[in-house]
Amino acid sequence: MTEPQDTVQRIERGEAFLDVRDLKVHFPTDDGVVKSVDGLSFKLERGKTLGIVGESGSGKSVTSLSIMGLHKAGTAKISGEVFLDGQDLVSSSAEEVRLLRGKRMAMIFQDPLSAMHPFYTVGRQIVEAYRVHNHVTKAVARKHAIDMLDRVGIPQPDKRVDAYPHQFSGGMRQRAMIAMALSCDPDLLIADEPTTALDVTVQAQILDLIRDLQREFNSAVIIITHDLGVVAELADDIQVMYAGRAIEYGTADDIFERPQHPYTWGLLGSMPRIDRERTERLIPIKGSPPSLINVPTGCAFNPRCNYSQLNGGASETDRPELLDVGAGHQVACHLSGADRERIWTEEIKPKL
Repeated sequence: MTEPQDTVQRIERGEAFLDVRDLKVHFPTDDGVVKSVDGLSFKLERGKTLGIVGESGSGKSVTSLSIMGLHKAGTAKISGEVFLDGQDLVSSSAEEVRLLRGKRMAMIFQDPLSAMHPFYTVGRQIVEAYRVHNHVTKAVARKHAIDMLDRVGIPQPDKRVDAYPHQFSGGMRQRAMIAMALSCDPDLLIADEPTTALDVTVQAQILDLIRDLQREFNSAVIIITHDLGVVAELADDIQVMYAGRAIEYGTADDIFERPQHPYTWGLLGSMPRIDRERTERLIPIKGSPPSLINVPTGCAFNPRCNYSQLNGGASETDRPELLDVGAGHQVACHLSGADRERIWTEEIKPKL
């Protein structure tokens, strides 16, 4: 089977399937402007998985909602460019984005109980999502809904299709949400904290399911989470966010084996290990994430950084930009490469 001509041309031009360029999402409030996302850029190809990690309030979910066009008009000021297979979603009309949503891009929301309508059965909601983009009868759409529920591992799908969301367990609701998101075979799948509040057994099943379905549909996948263990299972590349900006980007091997940013070190140091005995206690990152209304000048992580004294005070005045440190691995930090290498090798890595 040959590739569509537009896809061939896009590949020849070297364009990514999803290309986010200098995305900014600001929310004006009575207290000031909340800079939830403040200049974010990344690319993603089909068949690949990008993990976006960071603490709550770092801008992960706002980024995903911006891509999906789900911010309420008038409440968010969005600038920059988001290209999906060459089409700029930011400059497109709400109707144009709506036609793409569900068909070409879909999202698994963090809390399926609140994301799904409580007054309608799970099957009816999947049927509605499917019929919006496919001119089929209700009977055909219902059969497709049953097939999707069966594909994601829900037992007796022909009966559970008529159940309401509250009649499903947490894991089954998450599976139903995945079935709904994948009902139209989207090219881009965004999973926002897909394993939150699930026990480890169900979490593993959900991750395996996303991985298997990605192989089947060759989708581009974004996993948004604060759990580095989740992205370690799925992600090809990882972007670490802090205070609305990317502070490190690289392959999964880069982030786990050769991390370059003190914040990434902190995330790794606060993650328990089960594969070997740990000789040191988990070390939390001191302090709290900054207010996105009054982000510190210079490096936003400076007030919480244990190594800011090594850069001669630059973190207090100058905001570091993402710079390449080798083979696509990027970091935004004022520490010299020699200092980062020494600290990682001698101080951080032995304690993990």
